[in-house]
Amino acid sequence: MAWTQQTGLFFAGLFGLLGLMTALAIWRPELERVGVLGIPTTRGDRLFLSLLGSAFIHLAWLGLIGADLWWATGLSLLYAAAVFRFV
Repeated sequence: MAWTQQTGLFFAGLFGLLGLMTALAIWRPELERVGVLGIPTTRGDRLFLSLLGSAFIHLAWLGLIGADLWWATGLSLLYAAAVFRFV
């Protein structure tokens, strides 16, 4: 794996998200809630679902449209907002 600037930014963002989730768990303890899936989820569960969905969105974008991933990133952010709101 080539360590480029984009790779470094990706991992920095991932570690930043994990740090933020840890700080939120300490500051405001998590409560499970039931959303549209009908199962209890925590913030960590919703983060995992949004990261997994974002990976699939980016892979589908690469396969169907091409290498310009800024639109896929925007779509992934909208997807993550919907997951955190409704799931």
